[in-house]
Amino acid sequence: MDDQELISYLIRRVNEDNHAYAYVAHQFGGEALLDSHLPMLDLVESLAQEWQGMDPADDRYAGITHALRVIAQAYPGPCVP
Repeated sequence: MDDQELISYLIRRVNEDNHAYAYVAHQFGGEALLDSHLPMLDLVESLAQEWQGMDPADDRYAGITHALRVIAQAYPGPCVP
């Protein structure tokens, strides 16, 4: 899986998590999400979207790519090297 596919995969998974949290909030109320990791999901998605528009010559590119690959390992699915 190349980097572009990996980041697209990560964004899809974050969106799936957000939909699941919305379902929980709808079913059980906002208090059910008090200790959720929704803010972290928003930040991961924001970073992934920033990466998609980033020039590979940017000094941050390699580090952000690595960080997103590590985060993607938290999700079951395709092997993330």
